[in-house]
Amino acid sequence: MDRDALLALSKDNLVEIILAQAAQISALLKRVAELEARLNAPPKTPHNSSTPPSKGHKPNQPGRPGKPRRGRPGMARTLEPNPDRTIQATLDACPHCRHALGAADQPGIHAYDHVDLPPIKPIVTRIHRHRGVCPCCRKRVTAPAPEGFEPGSPFGPGLCALIIHLHVTQAVSFERLARLLSEVFGLTISEGAIANILSRAATPLSAAATTIANTVRQSPVVGSDETSARVAGRTWWQWVLLSSTAICHIIADSRAASVVTTFMNGAQPGVWVADRYSGQRGHGAARQMCLAHLPCCAQFAVDEGCTGFAPGFRALLLRAMAIGKRRDGLKDSTLAQYHAALERRLDRLLAGTMPEPAASRRLFRAMRRHRDDLFRFVRQRDVPCTNNACERALRPSVIFRKVTGGFRAEWGANVYAAAASVIATGRLHGLTALQALREALDGRTVMQTPERGGEKLWGDRGTRARCPLHFPDGASDVTAE
Repeated sequence: MDRDALLALSKDNLVEIILAQAAQISALLKRVAELEARLNAPPKTPHNSSTPPSKGHKPNQPGRPGKPRRGRPGMARTLEPNPDRTIQATLDACPHCRHALGAADQPGIHAYDHVDLPPIKPIVTRIHRHRGVCPCCRKRVTAPAPEGFEPGSPFGPGLCALIIHLHVTQAVSFERLARLLSEVFGLTISEGAIANILSRAATPLSAAATTIANTVRQSPVVGSDETSARVAGRTWWQWVLLSSTAICHIIADSRAASVVTTFMNGAQPGVWVADRYSGQRGHGAARQMCLAHLPCCAQFAVDEGCTGFAPGFRALLLRAMAIGKRRDGLKDSTLAQYHAALERRLDRLLAGTMPEPAASRRLFRAMRRHRDDLFRFVRQRDVPCTNNACERALRPSVIFRKVTGGFRAEWGANVYAAAASVIATGRLHGLTALQALREALDGRTVMQTPERGGEKLWGDRGTRARCPLHFPDGASDVTAE
């Protein structure tokens, strides 16, 4: 709008234009202030946020002169206690003077193992079911199929377990899996046959996963976490819910709390271990907040300029996790004293003034609201101080997603989740991935039985956790208050 057009307007029209421009200027100034505040905020790194280490900056290490190393005794592979074959290599005559030698002249032995694989080939069993006509009643009769050799798919449970194992745990695609079976095992199989094997395995694997899910629901302490998954070109979410003896994976199209609510089906554990994500709250009678995430939040507040609450809170968290690391060897009375000391330090921190930086202010308010969820693990020995067990349970799935790109159909995601549940739970009970899959395909449980020992995911009193707790750098070096 030029000068002549403005002069032609009435006074009221000019006032409306000025007011509109003033509102626009105010909104733009507010936006500029927000952008400037964002520019002044510290960058998010793996040390002060949930940014994974793979996305952090990795500077080149400066060249360092090599240090002279002290000598140490050499190491060698341990000899197999039960070798399949033993070769006695003896001398018939001395290589120097050709004097005849007997067994009594060679008492010393230099023993070592030679390990190799025999030729690998599949075992093909041909079944001939004889049939004919009964000479008495003149009806046609057919011999029943031998047990375990029913007609249908030509592939047995051992081969099916191996194919599922290679696809799920090693992220081998159908094309590479068909080539591997051909080149290594001498077995010709198509990609369609591999897909059919996975599809048929859905029923027994889902039945085993249902048993695992029921075990998790009945547990007094449950941990959970989630990560993204790709299903049919869309972003879904893979949830893991675990107890000390079972790990259950679910792939759903939502990250909402309703996924966990549907899974729990009305059950409520005594303590729920999770991070601060809102979808993880309200599923247990009480909650233990994952302490491994909070030091990063406190470090970000420190980087933003907080000099009061954030540094003290970070030191308190490291102190609490150091106690958690030593908890199995401490008496109940000692833990009660430690718990009281942690609460006193937290009281002093939260009684201070509200921090000025935005990140510190948000963290301060959140800790005031959820302070009861910080140190519950100190006095409850069956409660871990982090949900690191969930993070570790999800890590193979993250690798699978990055290698394969996801799932083409929903049924493939469901089979993967069931197989991951069976494999992870089987490992808790002393089974390898291949053994756990074979047990599930044969309709047997992978859970602990009286004749088969097992370990718990996190330890009780006097036991060491199978999955070690996660402690940020320096946590184990924090000493008494």
